[in-house]
Amino acid sequence: MDDHRALYLGLLTRPHQTRERRLATRVTVEVRGQGLQDITDAVRAEVRDAGIDDGVCHLFIQHTSASLLVQENYDPSARHDLEQWLNRLVPENDPIYTHTAEGPDDMPAHIKASLTATSLSIPVMGGKLALGTWQGIYLWEHRHHQGRRNVICHLSP
Repeated sequence: MDDHRALYLGLLTRPHQTRERRLATRVTVEVRGQGLQDITDAVRAEVRDAGIDDGVCHLFIQHTSASLLVQENYDPSARHDLEQWLNRLVPENDPIYTHTAEGPDDMPAHIKASLTATSLSIPVMGGKLALGTWQGIYLWEHRHHQGRRNVICHLSP
């Protein structure tokens, strides 16, 4: 993917070379605020560009207030319900929070990231992610801010 296309999609990739094959990249996602953002196509592109037929795609998010998950990618109401449920479980402005210097969404974001996943491992079979029919890979931003989040994509043949 060229840099212009990556910027258009809101994604930047920076490869790290290992021997003759690129096995690790950083996928930078431009987040639009709190919620689930589909990064499946960006991860698929990394797998395709690496040329790995069979192996594992390891993903790790380099942040403490966002997470990763595999979730239904067909019906948006499933993602909406999941977001609403977690927001009810971990509300903002709870008086028990003392870590509030960065805003009322910061401590709840840390708790949400602790309850969800910061890394995923997805099999690669036949050069493709072995996701189910209705599965997608999502970055779950738990803060209200817009900005960049880094996801390390490591491919093991």
